[in-house]
Amino acid sequence: MGRLEETLKRIGEPDGAAMGQARARQDQLTKPPGALGALEEISIKVAGIAGEAMPRPGRKVVLVMAADHGVTAQGVSLYPRDVTAQMLHNFLAGGAAINVLARHVGAEVRVVDVGVAVDVEAEGLTVRKVRHGTADMSEGPAMSREEARACVEAGIAVAEEELEAGAWMLAAGDMGIGNTTAASAITAAMAGMDPREVTGRGTGLDDEGLERKVGVIRRALEVNRPHPSDALDVLAKVGGLEIGAIAGVMLAAAAARRPVLVDGFISGAGALIAAGLHPLAPHFMLASHLSVERGHAVILERLGLHPIIRANMRLGEGTGAALGFSLVEAALKILSEMATFAEAGVSGPEGEQG
Repeated sequence: MGRLEETLKRIGEPDGAAMGQARARQDQLTKPPGALGALEEISIKVAGIAGEAMPRPGRKVVLVMAADHGVTAQGVSLYPRDVTAQMLHNFLAGGAAINVLARHVGAEVRVVDVGVAVDVEAEGLTVRKVRHGTADMSEGPAMSREEARACVEAGIAVAEEELEAGAWMLAAGDMGIGNTTAASAITAAMAGMDPREVTGRGTGLDDEGLERKVGVIRRALEVNRPHPSDALDVLAKVGGLEIGAIAGVMLAAAAARRPVLVDGFISGAGALIAAGLHPLAPHFMLASHLSVERGHAVILERLGLHPIIRANMRLGEGTGAALGFSLVEAALKILSEMATFAEAGVSGPEGEQG
């Protein structure tokens, strides 16, 4: 049994009893039931994930998975492939948006090379390179099935290292020029939708560029014919190495019964792969925000997840997830720190005095 199978075997149902206790406490807090909306539902879901009626948040880590995409040869991005490697140095120097937002919410950032086209040597970089970028999926499979498995297992390994070191909550971010093309192809394949319905402008393509991108994705799906019910087949044929690693992060968090924040479209595509590998995986995920990329709403609907934030973001890197950390912590603090009617001596909804 490989690392992937061992991880999948450890994923179970959320703790229904803990969720029931959290819900009962929410209904006794000094507010009308449901008045705090999503914050209440988040706290109840996390109680089920952690198996505790009043879970206490702890160390937070954003794992930024980086890889390159051979499909960039088809002109699907405004930016050259070299930007992927260049951005790794920016992440490690603390100058990217994810670094700023992680500092803002008190989270750590770990940068992982799972498939950058060049070898990057930089202090602080974790290297779990499966191959030097994917092949051009419009001409054949992006990678082999063995490589698809390897990048998922790389994500599992890195996530497990953080969890064993005391991480309580994880987020999965991304870096990879061309990766919205891969995410669109994955979404179209697994949702059974036309690429036009799930493909956005990525880094800012004009109408002509968007048409070219949709055409490239259609060609990739026709050439490769990924099987929608076989997540590893979809990942291998039209996916990305960082997307596979993100799926691994999601699965490792589920196996360890720890909440994991889904970021935007690319992170969502990884979550879709994770759900394809284990149907219970989404029960351990929280959707941080709704990206303006068209396919992201489709992904969240298929996963049964509701975004916490709607801020017209589309950067990736884990930026939305970092902001989501703050709201998850707020939800858990409401559950544990807010007084009940009885504790505060306030009349309850039926006029009962505590």
